[in-house]
Amino acid sequence: MIVSKTTIGDYLFIKTGMLLLGIFTLLIVIPVCYVLIASFMDPTVLQNQGISMEIKNWTLLAYKKVFENRMIWVGFRNSLVYSVASTIVSVAVTMLAAYPMSRKKLVGRKIINIFFVITMFFGGGLIPTYLLISNLNMLDTIWAVIIPNAFNVWNMILARTYYQSVPEELHEASQIDGASELLFFFKIMLPVCKPIIAVIALYNFVGMWNSYFDPMVYLNNAEMQPLQLVLRSILIQNTPEPGMIADIASLAEMSKLAELLKYSTIVVASLPLLIMYPFFNKYFEKGVLIGSVKG
Repeated sequence: MIVSKTTIGDYLFIKTGMLLLGIFTLLIVIPVCYVLIASFMDPTVLQNQGISMEIKNWTLLAYKKVFENRMIWVGFRNSLVYSVASTIVSVAVTMLAAYPMSRKKLVGRKIINIFFVITMFFGGGLIPTYLLISNLNMLDTIWAVIIPNAFNVWNMILARTYYQSVPEELHEASQIDGASELLFFFKIMLPVCKPIIAVIALYNFVGMWNSYFDPMVYLNNAEMQPLQLVLRSILIQNTPEPGMIADIASLAEMSKLAELLKYSTIVVASLPLLIMYPFFNKYFEKGVLIGSVKG
């Protein structure tokens, strides 16, 4: 029976790693707890005294103002539609592009890969892209925010590497049984690659949900703008929507409410991601691990 011995160096390395992970966890948890508690606090108490754990200093005013505002709901709906549609399109395009790139018999694979990688470092720029979107008549449409983000080279590399981890014997067996490449891809490869599909879907959904720059450039219609643009006026410009301050007389009170709305809107915007992540967690670790180690 072989008993492994932990050296002093190994012990210090493990403890140092645990300490660093603990510090990183606190750096994440503490701001989240602060924002969550601050979103329920009375704005006057929050500005004068800071965080208070006394229930009498808590209020639902910020959440009431947020959920009463129509544009918050319109933005929430738009963000959900854009994120789901973008995720479906991006996963489909990425998985279809990654499969042939994973086949070693593909003629010109290295040259095609170079063209893909070049786009990771060089782009056309904002003005040419805007002109292209305008000439395609996609301004103020859902396609203006979906099509430009439909393909991500890094996600393609992850998917390609995952494909390469699948035993070649599966492909050879399917060929013996007379299966075509399309049948092999849809019936065998996709079911096997659920972890990497979940990873790419999560990456794309989070990226689109948090995106505000492309919609700000391409969407002029307020009814088409996502939640992040609605929140931008509160978080950056520090100006609540007109309907939120109809019953507030003084400028000082408006400023206090604007400060409080910052925290409540952050919580509202983060809820979908917090709810979604646990369902992808079991696939996420496996997909990232296999998709990044090989290749």
